[in-house]
Amino acid sequence: MRGPDITPAATAQVAAMMKLMPAMTPSLLARLRGRDPAALKAIIDENARRLYRAARGMGFRQEDADDLVQDVFLTFLNGLDRFEGRAEVSTWLFGILHHKTQERRRTHAREELHDPIDDVFESRFDARGNWIRPPVDPDRETASREVGAAIQACLEGLSPLPREVFQLRQVEDLSAAEVSKILGQTITHIGVLFHRARTRLRECLDGKGWTSIP
Repeated sequence: MRGPDITPAATAQVAAMMKLMPAMTPSLLARLRGRDPAALKAIIDENARRLYRAARGMGFRQEDADDLVQDVFLTFLNGLDRFEGRAEVSTWLFGILHHKTQERRRTHAREELHDPIDDVFESRFDARGNWIRPPVDPDRETASREVGAAIQACLEGLSPLPREVFQLRQVEDLSAAEVSKILGQTITHIGVLFHRARTRLRECLDGKGWTSIP
Protein backbone atom coordinates (compact mmCIF):
# COMPACT_ATOMS: atom_id res chain seq x y z
CA MET A 1 0.00 0.00 0.00
CA ARG A 2 1.38 3.36 -0.98
CA GLY A 3 1.82 5.96 1.73
CA PRO A 4 0.73 9.57 1.47
CA ASP A 5 2.65 11.85 -0.84
CA ILE A 6 5.16 14.18 0.80
CA THR A 7 4.86 17.53 -0.89
CA PRO A 8 7.75 20.03 -0.82
CA ALA A 9 5.38 22.62 0.61
CA ALA A 10 4.46 20.39 3.55
CA THR A 11 8.10 19.60 4.31
CA ALA A 12 9.05 23.28 4.08
CA GLN A 13 6.22 24.21 6.44
CA VAL A 14 7.45 21.75 9.07
CA ALA A 15 11.05 22.92 8.65
CA ALA A 16 9.96 26.53 9.14
CA MET A 17 8.12 25.59 12.33
CA MET A 18 11.24 23.87 13.65
CA LYS A 19 13.42 26.92 13.05
CA LEU A 20 10.98 29.40 14.55
CA MET A 21 10.38 27.52 17.79
CA PRO A 22 13.15 26.99 20.36
CA ALA A 23 11.43 23.81 21.54
CA MET A 24 8.85 21.42 20.10
CA THR A 25 5.32 22.78 19.62
CA PRO A 26 2.36 20.56 20.60
CA SER A 27 1.12 20.47 17.01
CA LEU A 28 4.48 19.39 15.60
CA LEU A 29 4.94 16.85 18.37
CA ALA A 30 1.53 15.38 17.55
CA ARG A 31 2.50 15.12 13.88
CA LEU A 32 5.73 13.35 14.78
CA ARG A 33 4.00 10.91 17.10
CA GLY A 34 1.51 10.25 14.34
CA ARG A 35 4.45 9.42 12.03
CA ASP A 36 3.49 12.22 9.67
CA PRO A 37 5.73 11.69 6.59
CA ALA A 38 6.38 15.40 5.97
CA ALA A 39 7.30 16.02 9.60
CA LEU A 40 9.66 13.05 9.73
CA LYS A 41 11.30 14.02 6.44
CA ALA A 42 11.84 17.55 7.71
CA ILE A 43 13.55 16.19 10.83
CA ILE A 44 15.85 14.02 8.71
CA ASP A 45 16.65 16.79 6.24
CA GLU A 46 17.43 19.21 9.06
CA ASN A 47 19.68 16.90 11.07
CA ALA A 48 21.15 14.08 8.98
CA ARG A 49 24.15 16.01 7.68
CA ARG A 50 25.04 17.36 11.13
CA LEU A 51 24.81 13.91 12.72
CA TYR A 52 26.98 12.41 9.98
CA ARG A 53 29.53 15.21 10.35
CA ALA A 54 29.59 14.73 14.12
CA ALA A 55 30.11 10.97 13.81
CA ARG A 56 32.98 11.51 11.37
CA GLY A 57 34.47 14.16 13.61
CA MET A 58 34.39 11.70 16.52
CA GLY A 59 36.63 9.37 14.53
CA PHE A 60 34.27 6.96 12.80
CA ARG A 61 34.82 5.78 9.26
CA GLN A 62 32.40 6.75 6.52
CA GLU A 63 30.49 3.47 6.53
CA ASP A 64 30.23 3.44 10.32
CA ALA A 65 29.09 7.07 10.36
CA ASP A 66 26.35 6.22 7.86
CA ASP A 67 25.26 3.28 10.03
CA LEU A 68 25.26 5.44 13.15
CA VAL A 69 23.03 8.07 11.54
CA GLN A 70 20.57 5.38 10.43
CA ASP A 71 20.58 3.89 13.92
CA VAL A 72 19.93 7.32 15.43
CA PHE A 73 16.87 7.92 13.28
CA LEU A 74 15.55 4.39 13.87
CA THR A 75 15.89 4.88 17.61
CA PHE A 76 14.27 8.30 17.30
CA LEU A 77 11.33 6.82 15.39
CA ASN A 78 10.88 3.96 17.84
CA GLY A 79 11.08 6.29 20.83
CA LEU A 80 8.82 9.10 19.64
CA ASP A 81 6.08 8.15 22.09
CA ARG A 82 8.54 8.83 24.94
CA PHE A 83 9.69 12.18 23.56
CA GLU A 84 7.97 14.92 25.57
CA GLY A 85 9.08 17.83 23.40
CA ARG A 86 10.67 19.88 26.17
CA ALA A 87 14.03 19.97 24.37
CA GLU A 88 14.94 20.62 20.78
CA VAL A 89 14.81 17.60 18.50
CA SER A 90 18.45 18.10 17.56
CA THR A 91 19.52 17.88 21.21
CA TRP A 92 17.66 14.60 21.61
CA LEU A 93 19.16 13.26 18.37
CA PHE A 94 22.70 14.13 19.47
CA GLY A 95 21.97 12.40 22.78
CA ILE A 96 21.01 9.26 20.87
CA LEU A 97 24.15 9.60 18.76
CA HIS A 98 26.27 9.81 21.91
CA HIS A 99 24.86 6.53 23.22
CA LYS A 100 25.23 4.85 19.82
CA THR A 101 28.88 5.89 19.57
CA GLN A 102 29.50 4.51 23.06
CA GLU A 103 28.00 1.20 21.97
CA ARG A 104 30.07 1.19 18.78
CA ARG A 105 33.29 1.95 20.64
CA ARG A 106 32.71 -0.98 22.94
CA THR A 107 32.90 -3.27 19.92
CA HIS A 108 35.76 -1.45 18.16
CA ALA A 109 38.99 -0.85 20.03
CA ARG A 110 39.95 2.03 17.79
CA GLU A 111 38.51 3.76 14.73
CA GLU A 112 40.64 5.63 12.23
CA LEU A 113 39.54 9.02 10.94
CA HIS A 114 40.08 9.21 7.18
CA ASP A 115 39.10 12.78 6.43
CA PRO A 116 39.52 15.75 8.84
CA ILE A 117 36.28 17.68 8.94
CA ASP A 118 36.30 20.13 11.85
CA ASP A 119 34.83 23.58 11.41
CA VAL A 120 37.88 24.98 13.15
CA PHE A 121 39.62 24.26 9.86
CA GLU A 122 36.71 25.48 7.73
CA SER A 123 38.97 27.87 5.86
CA ARG A 124 40.61 24.81 4.29
CA PHE A 125 38.04 22.00 4.39
CA ASP A 126 34.32 21.53 3.79
CA ALA A 127 32.06 19.38 6.01
CA ARG A 128 33.22 16.17 4.30
CA GLY A 129 36.88 16.91 4.64
CA ASN A 130 37.42 18.02 1.04
CA TRP A 131 39.47 21.06 0.14
CA ILE A 132 37.37 24.15 -0.47
CA ARG A 133 40.09 25.53 -2.73
CA PRO A 134 42.10 22.55 -4.04
CA PRO A 135 45.84 23.13 -4.43
CA VAL A 136 46.84 23.53 -8.04
CA ASP A 137 50.63 23.20 -7.88
CA PRO A 138 52.81 20.33 -6.55
CA ASP A 139 54.07 22.27 -3.53
CA ARG A 140 50.56 23.13 -2.38
CA GLU A 141 49.37 19.58 -3.08
CA THR A 142 52.12 18.25 -0.83
CA ALA A 143 51.17 20.79 1.82
CA SER A 144 47.54 19.71 1.69
CA ARG A 145 48.48 16.12 2.45
CA GLU A 146 50.74 17.22 5.27
CA VAL A 147 48.06 19.44 6.81
CA GLY A 148 45.49 16.65 6.58
CA ALA A 149 47.87 14.20 8.23
CA ALA A 150 48.67 16.71 10.98
CA ILE A 151 45.00 17.37 11.72
CA GLN A 152 44.18 13.66 11.74
CA ALA A 153 47.05 12.85 14.09
CA CYS A 154 46.13 15.66 16.47
CA LEU A 155 42.45 14.70 16.59
CA GLU A 156 43.29 11.05 17.15
CA GLY A 157 45.48 12.12 20.04
CA LEU A 158 42.38 13.23 21.97
CA SER A 159 40.58 10.72 24.14
CA PRO A 160 36.94 10.01 23.13
CA LEU A 161 35.13 12.28 25.60
CA PRO A 162 37.16 15.49 25.05
CA ARG A 163 37.03 14.83 21.32
CA GLU A 164 33.25 14.49 21.43
CA VAL A 165 32.95 17.68 23.47
CA PHE A 166 35.16 19.51 20.96
CA GLN A 167 33.07 18.20 18.06
CA LEU A 168 29.75 19.20 19.59
CA ARG A 169 30.87 22.58 20.92
CA GLN A 170 33.28 23.76 18.21
CA VAL A 171 31.95 22.08 15.08
CA GLU A 172 28.23 21.68 15.76
CA ASP A 173 28.09 24.94 17.73
CA LEU A 174 25.95 23.46 20.50
CA SER A 175 25.78 25.33 23.78
CA ALA A 176 27.51 24.05 26.90
CA ALA A 177 24.08 23.39 28.40
CA GLU A 178 23.04 21.25 25.42
CA VAL A 179 26.28 19.27 25.47
CA SER A 180 25.89 18.82 29.22
CA LYS A 181 22.48 17.20 28.70
CA ILE A 182 23.72 15.04 25.82
CA LEU A 183 26.79 13.68 27.59
CA GLY A 184 25.41 13.63 31.13
CA GLN A 185 28.20 15.86 32.45
CA THR A 186 28.04 19.12 34.39
CA ILE A 187 28.36 22.37 32.47
CA THR A 188 31.54 23.13 34.39
CA HIS A 189 33.09 19.81 33.39
CA ILE A 190 32.09 20.37 29.76
CA GLY A 191 33.92 23.70 29.90
CA VAL A 192 37.03 22.05 31.33
CA LEU A 193 37.00 19.29 28.68
CA PHE A 194 36.48 21.81 25.87
CA HIS A 195 39.36 23.95 27.10
CA ARG A 196 41.65 20.93 27.41
CA ALA A 197 40.76 19.69 23.92
CA ARG A 198 41.44 23.08 22.33
CA THR A 199 44.70 23.46 24.26
CA ARG A 200 45.96 20.03 23.24
CA LEU A 201 45.01 20.56 19.61
CA ARG A 202 46.75 23.94 19.65
CA GLU A 203 49.90 22.47 21.17
CA CYS A 204 49.83 19.51 18.80
CA LEU A 205 49.49 21.67 15.68
CA ASP A 206 52.12 24.11 16.93
CA GLY A 207 54.46 21.19 17.49
CA LYS A 208 53.94 20.09 13.91
CA GLY A 209 54.63 23.58 12.60
CA TRP A 210 51.09 24.50 11.58
CA THR A 211 49.06 27.55 12.59
CA SER A 212 47.11 26.65 15.70
CA ILE A 213 43.47 27.23 16.49
CA PRO A 214 42.74 30.62 18.14
